[in-house]
Amino acid sequence: MSRLGGRIGIALNVSADDTYLDEAAEAEGLGYSTIWLPGGQIDSLDRIAKIVRATTTVLVASAVISADVFAPGAVRGLYADLQATAPDRFVVGLGGSQKPRSLRGLNDYLDQLDVGVPPMPAGRRILAALGPRKLQIARGRCAGAVTLLVTPAYTSMARHVLGADSTLVVDQMCVLDTGAARGRETARGLLRFLSGVGGYIANLERMGFSDTDISEVSDRLVDDLVAWGDDDAIVARVTEHLDTGADQVVLGVLNEGSQPGPIQVARQLAHRLLS
Repeated sequence: MSRLGGRIGIALNVSADDTYLDEAAEAEGLGYSTIWLPGGQIDSLDRIAKIVRATTTVLVASAVISADVFAPGAVRGLYADLQATAPDRFVVGLGGSQKPRSLRGLNDYLDQLDVGVPPMPAGRRILAALGPRKLQIARGRCAGAVTLLVTPAYTSMARHVLGADSTLVVDQMCVLDTGAARGRETARGLLRFLSGVGGYIANLERMGFSDTDISEVSDRLVDDLVAWGDDDAIVARVTEHLDTGADQVVLGVLNEGSQPGPIQVARQLAHRLLS
């Protein structure tokens, strides 16, 4: 059963002038279930608190708070503060360390969340997980898992590992652009970076992508991982993930130049995805 209240979320980008807070309020009004703040945007935990304060009922989730950056005490403190002012609206999305023996470090981090004062309930946190061992930790020690750059076939596998009672969130990168060259090139910006990170490389290999696909960021890699094109193409990919086991799909909008940004895509697709 989903602990995130609905099937479609939206990721927003932090802006220097705080217009993302107005966008959060608009996304809430449109009916999106959860507002997600990407991990690379979380330079301060107060970014999350600001979104909670700028909205009224929508869930707000981090995707993700890095164990390498923020100490467990700081995360517990944020959770406690938001529980006092906006109960059960903050979903703590966590990302494990990229250091050696990261699974041991992740379990230690979760231990500190469990025993702090106040403790953070496992049911209010979700873990960024790709490999089977992290999926198992997500099943046993969190409400579930959030994934990024995965295919619908992977979603089916992750659902099997998590079981029926854990939440599975898929962060689906998308580009609203019908021009193949433009759409793919925008997608490649993110893929060139993440396809060089160890955990993502391993998962791309598990999903059947070749060394050439990964090193050259091939059209096949782009097309299978990023939904680009018109409304129909993006809605179809979202639907595939929901049909293969996702409880919620997050629209992670990539854009360059005149391509629509997150709130524009949120507006355009609301009538298709939220009806």
